[in-house]
Amino acid sequence: MELTKQKCKPCEAGVPPMDQKEIKENLRKVKGWKVINNKLIVKEYKFKDFKTALYFVNKVGKIAESEGHHPDVFLSYGRVEIKLWTHAINGLSINDFILAAKIDK
Repeated sequence: MELTKQKCKPCEAGVPPMDQKEIKENLRKVKGWKVINNKLIVKEYKFKDFKTALYFVNKVGKIAESEGHHPDVFLSYGRVEIKLWTHAINGLSINDFILAAKIDK
């Protein structure tokens, strides 16, 4: 099923994070995201000014709230960096890729 059609589900400690094969498979479904140490995915977005970047951050916040899965967001003039990982398992889960796809959409 397409990532944007899925819903994030609560993830609890003790569940293993995705392995390298699963990460690679899901990374192909989200363009421009990079994997860091097989633990998180990150993407940078560029904007013409601060106001536009802030508008984007607020939209990301609404998506994150509706999914119950929250990224680290770094905002600066004309630039936003999003980092995603599942804190409860200290690694990547399908939720990270679902949220990445929804942010991109």
